[in-house]
Amino acid sequence: MTVDVGSDATAAVPAVAAAADETAPGATAPDGAVAVPAAPAPATAGRSWTRFRGALLNKFLLPLSVFALFIGVWYLISGLTLTRQQRFMLPLPHDVVRVGILDWSNFKVTLEALRYTVTVTFLGLAISIVLGVLAAMLMHQAKWIENSLYPWAIVLQTVPILALTGVLSFFFGFALTSRTIVCVIISFFPIVSNTLFGLQSVDRGMHELFTLHRPGRLTRLWKLELPAALPAMFTGLRNAAGLSVIGAIVGEFFFKQGNAGLGTHLSVFQSRLEGERLWATTLVASLLGIIVFVFFGWLSRRVVGRWYQPKRG
Repeated sequence: MTVDVGSDATAAVPAVAAAADETAPGATAPDGAVAVPAAPAPATAGRSWTRFRGALLNKFLLPLSVFALFIGVWYLISGLTLTRQQRFMLPLPHDVVRVGILDWSNFKVTLEALRYTVTVTFLGLAISIVLGVLAAMLMHQAKWIENSLYPWAIVLQTVPILALTGVLSFFFGFALTSRTIVCVIISFFPIVSNTLFGLQSVDRGMHELFTLHRPGRLTRLWKLELPAALPAMFTGLRNAAGLSVIGAIVGEFFFKQGNAGLGTHLSVFQSRLEGERLWATTLVASLLGIIVFVFFGWLSRRVVGRWYQPKRG
């Protein structure tokens, strides 16, 4: 049996085409009105909300969850494990806030010490940046210079600070100079190592392009190598920023004469068994380190963030 489908198919084609034309933008309806196409689904708004929710989760909720877990463990250890006589070493968190922060007479003393610690921190960090970048540039000029100086930079990083306190106090006293030197010693190596790595990691093709124009050594360094080394350099600056706070506090801890900083207060509160003020000072010092680290991260995004994007897995 033969089925004739030619006429039906021929009739169906104009109907489908007409239906398609009716849904097309600007199509004219049978009564002469212009058909308005349906609005597309708000996919862009949905993707923006998804990105915002992911950024909120990664940058705020997850760190806050870890912080809440840390506080819970702190309460568990201090409240259930330690006796009242032992609790001076790890007081309850609300006691730390009440005695060390909410008590203005105590917190005012901490703020005055913080001001001096900030002075030592930024002075030592500034000296470390200047000396570290210059040392890395010098070592980059010749391999024999790098082989001569880089091992001593490593030795300077690993030498115990306690072994140098006697020498530093003998030559420079117990005040600002000795504390700044300790800060420089601790924060110097990350700047040298990361800057040197950045200078040595310039793309070979860019070097060959510069060679075609026969630039001088200083021109190549200033216009190619230093700009290319900025991402690695700022990584070293962020690491050194946190270490500079540690260096300032360590210097104040060992050199107790002169103006009292946070490190001096840590030593005093530890000897007096004032656990609440000891931990409050520790929290303030940690907050200072976080602020300095975040500042250099922000500065890095302002300087190199527009043209440098790190590779992500």
